Amino acid sequence: MRHIGIGIIGGGYMGKAHAVAMSAVGAVFNTSLRPRLEMVCATSDASAERYRSAFGFARATSDWRELVADPRVEAIVIASPQETHRVIAEMAFSLKKPVLCEKPLGASLEDSVAMAAAAAASGAVNMVGFNYIRTPASQYARALLARGEIGKITWFRGEHTEDFDADPQKPASWRSFGPANGTMGDLAPHMINAAIALAGPIARLSADIATVYTDRPGAEGRPLNDDIGQFMCRFASGAMGHLSFSRIATGRKMGYAYEITGTEGAIRFDQEDQNALWLYRASDPQAERGFRKILTGPAHPDYLAFCQGPGHGTGYQDQIIIGARDFLHAIETGLPVWPTFREGMEVNRVIAAAHASHATGGWIDL
Repeated sequence: MRHIGIGIIGGGYMGKAHAVAMSAVGAVFNTSLRPRLEMVCATSDASAERYRSAFGFARATSDWRELVADPRVEAIVIASPQETHRVIAEMAFSLKKPVLCEKPLGASLEDSVAMAAAAAASGAVNMVGFNYIRTPASQYARALLARGEIGKITWFRGEHTEDFDADPQKPASWRSFGPANGTMGDLAPHMINAAIALAGPIARLSADIATVYTDRPGAEGRPLNDDIGQFMCRFASGAMGHLSFSRIATGRKMGYAYEITGTEGAIRFDQEDQNALWLYRASDPQAERGFRKILTGPAHPDYLAFCQGPGHGTGYQDQIIIGARDFLHAIETGLPVWPTFREGMEVNRVIAAAHASHATGGWIDL
């Protein structure tokens, strides 16, 4: 067993999640590489010190460059706004340090291409924090598809819908401005990543994107970014698909959901019931043919490390811990772990294509 110094840039919602994950991962998975919370960075000295004390870091700073350059910081987690990802990652890779970056990889396709190139040139471990696809249920869905349990995929429908901006009187925030912070930059990456993981590369698409609420309190006349988006697509396999995204989907709290239809069966999943997967097999006797609910348990990927009881369930934080385990494994072995920066770049490529399609009103080939 050896320790590795972890530096986390950003102490807010995701910074806390990663700090908790790094604190817990050694005990949960008995990893031979054990994280040491070395330094946290926030936008001010006061907030950085507050996060240091709350999360258990050894040191705090308001200068991310100090964190990246520090020799006791041996691996870096980027949990800051999208616009900061590129410059931080490029400096880290220049020092050959492993990087786990929150999604989306970059604020633009240009950023993501540059970040993927820097990662490849450095040879350092790199990974993007797409956590939802790591639930035991979705990992099991990927295994079922890899075994051909539902035959050839003919149709994929995916959504990432929430209602945190459904109230038109909710004041504008940092999420309200700039394409990187809109629904296509914030929610869409998770489901695009899931679609590629489950159904394969997207070959072409036709998209429509809209700002439903064009003014909010505090916007002061500044243009607001997108609230909803959708696109039809064709996967490289020939399967058809439809993906939709919304932050104003009234009543939907964590609508990361997908339906996959195959020639011999189908799969359904909804993150609001993340410990269940619905499976239909066309080979079942006709009198018993129908969707069956599979409750996740110790027989499913990564479940047993958290709980020995079937149906007891895992939660959001557990997804982040699984991601931390994967990141540590990549550092220890030197082997890439999915999704790397290259996969993160491909998600940004799809988002850029969707914006281009919306602008032209036509289909875009990827």
